[in-house]
Amino acid sequence: MSYLPLFIDTAGKACLIVGGGKIASRKLVPVLKSKMSVTIISPDIIDEIKENTINVKNFKYIQRKFVESDINNQFLVVAATNDKKNNSLIAKIAKEKNILVNIAEDSLSGDTLIPSVVDRNPIKIAISSGGASPILTRLVKTKLEAVIPYSFSKLAEIMMEYRDKVKNSFVKITDRRNFWEIFLDGPISEMVLSGHIDKARKALDESLKYKKLLEKTGEVYLVGAGPGDPELLSFKALRLMQKADVVIYDRLVSDPIMKLIRKDAEKIYVGKQKADHTMPQENINQLLARLALEGKKVLRLKGGDPFIFGRGGEEIESLINDDIPFQIVPGITAASGCASYAGIPLTHRDHSQACIFVTGHLQDGTVNLNWKMLAHEKQTLVIYMGMHGSKIICEELIKHGLKKMTPVALVVKGTTVDQEVIIGNLENMPEIIMQKKIIPPTLLIIGDVVNLHSKLKWFDPFSAKNKNIFHL
Repeated sequence: MSYLPLFIDTAGKACLIVGGGKIASRKLVPVLKSKMSVTIISPDIIDEIKENTINVKNFKYIQRKFVESDINNQFLVVAATNDKKNNSLIAKIAKEKNILVNIAEDSLSGDTLIPSVVDRNPIKIAISSGGASPILTRLVKTKLEAVIPYSFSKLAEIMMEYRDKVKNSFVKITDRRNFWEIFLDGPISEMVLSGHIDKARKALDESLKYKKLLEKTGEVYLVGAGPGDPELLSFKALRLMQKADVVIYDRLVSDPIMKLIRKDAEKIYVGKQKADHTMPQENINQLLARLALEGKKVLRLKGGDPFIFGRGGEEIESLINDDIPFQIVPGITAASGCASYAGIPLTHRDHSQACIFVTGHLQDGTVNLNWKMLAHEKQTLVIYMGMHGSKIICEELIKHGLKKMTPVALVVKGTTVDQEVIIGNLENMPEIIMQKKIIPPTLLIIGDVVNLHSKLKWFDPFSAKNKNIFHL
């Protein structure tokens, strides 16, 4: 069959649903959203329908069996009974009366499909497989939901609000088109998507006041890439990764994540490791500002979360000084991601009532920490960049009161297909690290919760590598 996708104003139009089970309930939801006047005829209805129609004014339930005369002047009829013969009869009557009919579980016998909808009102995307496969339709919807921000509705609303104003300011169609194209591709649209509606209106009003086209303005996206698994990226991070002109990235950003960046984007590596800084931090700050002032969309991609031992605060301060638009997208920090994939809960009612994140490498190169505060039982210590200073860390914690046998986990390349979890204690972990010659990135987890690893470990890097579950 051939179908013509249409968007029809159905508010107030009559819809009859015959049936009161799960199929009817599933059909009822989108029909009610369309503001149709809905009547269900069935001897019984399930509790789900009752719950979804409490205080719904445009809904009516008639408790009895269907009769042929029930079909009369409706806009749409939905046959949702578990009796195929009854559904076929309903379809036959509706077609004879030129009423649109949808048959659940047998769409080809009807003449109307109720699609799956990605709703970003007023933007709506209807998806149908022509009755071939509802599972395939659901898969397509899931993928679209992942890449289309919920705040697109606000973007459509503000464009509708300014449509006449832009038309009055720019007589030429080409100028209006250029205005909106630059708007959608620039920082003002990102203001809307980030919820800064008033700020966006002010920028639009300023531009229209002087009847000038929007200028292509640069912007910086400070994005947390998480600990390594690309499936841990947020929807927003992925969207901005596809939008950037230039990507400034760190050593801790995994290769699978780098493959998700827009193919033609310029990539600049500024990674740091012990005694080897590709580019000093001050130069990175200047680079971000310079590229944005050139009108480019700059993605600053950091492993983990940019505000947890990621120097994100320093970079944003320099952008503020130059009045450069920016966004911050948090990522799953290494402590949370690596501990989860290692099967080590950071808190547990029986083992740990507090969790402390600590850097094992201070700015002056020392490991001079508040040992008295850190050396307590019933709390978990997560030490970033602590492998090279592990000997001092373990010795100081023992010296300040922790037992030598306090469990320690070293998570290597956490959440990736190369993950390794090494278990020891405060006394022997420095020696284990020396013997194994481990290559970072690593994370130290110290506390009784480490004992749960043997019971709770779930992630199998070997299986993940063979099954390629990390590839999007």
